[in-house]
Amino acid sequence: MQHRTLGRTGIKVSPYALGTLMFATSMGNDPADSARIIHKAIDAGINVIDTADAYGDSEEVVGKALEGRRDDVVLATKFSRPTGQDPNHQGASRRWIVTAVENSLRRLRTDHIDLYQLHRPDPDTDIEETLAALTDLIRSGKVRAIGASQTPASDIVEAQWVAERRGLARFHTEQPVYSILNRGIEREVLPTTQRFGMGTLVWGPLGQGLLTGRVRRDHNDLRRAGLVQHLTDGRRLDVVEQLVPVAAEAGLPMTHLAMAFTIAHPGVTCALLGARTQHHLDDLLAGLDVTLSDDVLDRIDEIVPPGTDVGALDQAYQPPALEDLSLRRRPLAARAAA
Repeated sequence: MQHRTLGRTGIKVSPYALGTLMFATSMGNDPADSARIIHKAIDAGINVIDTADAYGDSEEVVGKALEGRRDDVVLATKFSRPTGQDPNHQGASRRWIVTAVENSLRRLRTDHIDLYQLHRPDPDTDIEETLAALTDLIRSGKVRAIGASQTPASDIVEAQWVAERRGLARFHTEQPVYSILNRGIEREVLPTTQRFGMGTLVWGPLGQGLLTGRVRRDHNDLRRAGLVQHLTDGRRLDVVEQLVPVAAEAGLPMTHLAMAFTIAHPGVTCALLGARTQHHLDDLLAGLDVTLSDDVLDRIDEIVPPGTDVGALDQAYQPPALEDLSLRRRPLAARAAA
């Protein structure tokens, strides 16, 4: 397994990382099976394990599985998503960050977190408040590096400038969604993270299941297909149909095409695998040495132009400017030109 440097942290990471949302027992996985997948990934050279406090009991499953192997991995987790009904058990305030990190440390059975990430932007909290709290965690030794996830490019820039002006730790990483189907970050997010020397851990490289080879226009056996719209979006399914012959002509399974595409971008440090079973992991590990030629990448560019998204993901972050009607519609009496 080759290694890449995570931004300017000096931390060396594998191009493939292991995401652990699917290891929560609520997703149907047995903790013993999850532990075996984690151990196999580490044995194969994957050294990044990514979880979150909002992933059910995933942190607990990961923490137990890493007993005796904690120093072999770069352990990443996230905060800010709701973890209960209390409105203060979420967000990016100092009050919650200080509590959330202790909870994660306990569940992960460790005394430090290698990468602590803001799971979603929190428009209700001043970014200086968030960075100040995270800086204190770094100085205390509980956290080694900090990052964010699904951050718009303008907010990435703001956070970097606030950190510089206030003498605070800056975000070292960003975790956006990225796949052949979702290339929107190529337009602004990736150029911005590259400009600031940030590491980028991308999630959803298999298009949330659409790029596994199991989904076609007339066949979709994904268990969660009926729960989220982006798995049955006709536009996305049409693109999958166009990608099938590209993978076939390249002599590759769809999964290998999708993963190799994702890590080929110079702005991507590593891609998170969401393997739910050992079979899924074995399939992905078999494609470690796949390299896509310029001809194949050109074909993909023709199907999904650079910097564009095919449809929208249900779980994608929507900034207030899009979610709040009052921010994009003038009062009725003020809408006319006359």
